[in-house]
Amino acid sequence: MGQSPSTVLQVMLLVLVVLPGVTYQFLRERLRGPVPGERDLGERVLRAVAASVVLDTLYLVAAGPQLVRFARYSGAGGWEAVARQPRPAGLLGLALFVVVPAAAAGGVTWWQRRLRPARYGSTPTAWDHLFRDAGPCFVRMRMRDGAWVGGWYGNNSYATSYPQPPEIHLESAWLMRADGSFVRPVRDSAGLHIRAADTDVLELLHRPAAAPPPGTTTTAVPAVRSGEEPT
Repeated sequence: MGQSPSTVLQVMLLVLVVLPGVTYQFLRERLRGPVPGERDLGERVLRAVAASVVLDTLYLVAAGPQLVRFARYSGAGGWEAVARQPRPAGLLGLALFVVVPAAAAGGVTWWQRRLRPARYGSTPTAWDHLFRDAGPCFVRMRMRDGAWVGGWYGNNSYATSYPQPPEIHLESAWLMRADGSFVRPVRDSAGLHIRAADTDVLELLHRPAAAPPPGTTTTAVPAVRSGEEPT
């Protein structure tokens, strides 16, 4: 079994090999948004390692002698050597592990947006785009067997986002006709969970002006038929 790093030099080398790429990859995902190509954890780790190799090579080219002298000094003196000069060590670590990778992530993201402004989108899927700014509304979905299900999407509802599979929780379920029109809320409904994989059509509809608040059991709800605008 391999031994854990026991000296300051070994710890510094281990961190230098791993941490810059991890910081770069994390900030790239935050600035650009998740993409399908990096959903797999192994792919993300490989990209982080590759980024670390590139950044470490640039460090050696730009400040190789200074880094070697600092590493020799710290390795010879152990943790006491770092304790005697904590401020330079902290500034060096901040620059190598945070500032430079963050600048690289921001620069690469800016350059890609500049080259491909028309094709860039931070929203990874149409599902996320649909529910990102959706307010309270009616939702109806046609199942693969042709049956319609639907209900009220309000403050207590929830729609998953990438990379999770598209699913939705409606805070109240409604009875539906065969043509997709709403009838009335289901009495004592505590919610409705639907998987998008089980459906072939999804629609978001504004609440009709004459409709009562969701959760009531009155039947005086104007029918909203498939393909019609609510009135």
